Amino acid sequence: MGGTRILILGGTTEARRLAAALAVRTDLEVILSLAGRTADPASQPVPVRTGGFGGAEGLARYLKDKRIDLLIDATHPFAARISTNAVDAAGRSGIAAFVLRRPAWLPVEGDRWRAVHSVAEAIAALGFSARRIFLAIGRQEAHHANAAPIHHYWVRSVDPVEPVLTVPDVTYIHAKGPFHLEDELAMLLQYAIDVVVAKNSGGDATYAKIEAARQLGIEVIMVERAHAAGLPAVETVEAALHRIDHLASSLMKRGV
Repeated sequence: MGGTRILILGGTTEARRLAAALAVRTDLEVILSLAGRTADPASQPVPVRTGGFGGAEGLARYLKDKRIDLLIDATHPFAARISTNAVDAAGRSGIAAFVLRRPAWLPVEGDRWRAVHSVAEAIAALGFSARRIFLAIGRQEAHHANAAPIHHYWVRSVDPVEPVLTVPDVTYIHAKGPFHLEDELAMLLQYAIDVVVAKNSGGDATYAKIEAARQLGIEVIMVERAHAAGLPAVETVEAALHRIDHLASSLMKRGV
């Protein structure tokens, strides 16, 4: 291997776009790490490793073994554990690191948002009268709906929810974004949805459901991101590329 060695912790559109932009560079060696939670991941433009590292200690060991010069956390905004491990591992390894994280959505005129801080809090906020819920939070935390079986749920995820929910009235929708406004409007109307439960993921791929809810006057219970700390952050692929150029230049001057 030659050049600056970069490990991208991925799983997002931004991670793939960044990897594609770096794949053509002869001065860089790039590895993209995926958690392996999606059964049929898209093809990637650089070498890929799949699966966990074994916590911060395992990630730090990997960084050392592969002689990684730069760690980029481009994971999902709600992948809190791996992001925490990235901060820890970068500190243990003494290598440069930063976060690529798209900006969060902000409410605009007409939105009916209720902000909460966890999926469990979102489910509790649904109340005690039966409602028709579009649960658009992915499959990892869908099980929280079991705590409120009075409601009717439509659960959308890329892969099947396992184990299935124990609530008596649930419909599973398997679909992968990007989603379009006209389709989201039709879906919300078809199922007569009362409430959308969503995570504030940011980006364009899944925003249509938020826009559709606004147009239809439907309440959105929005799970906001936890405050991220520990690493410098950029919000766009372009800003990440600029930061990489700066860091790679610094590493070359130091003879790393």
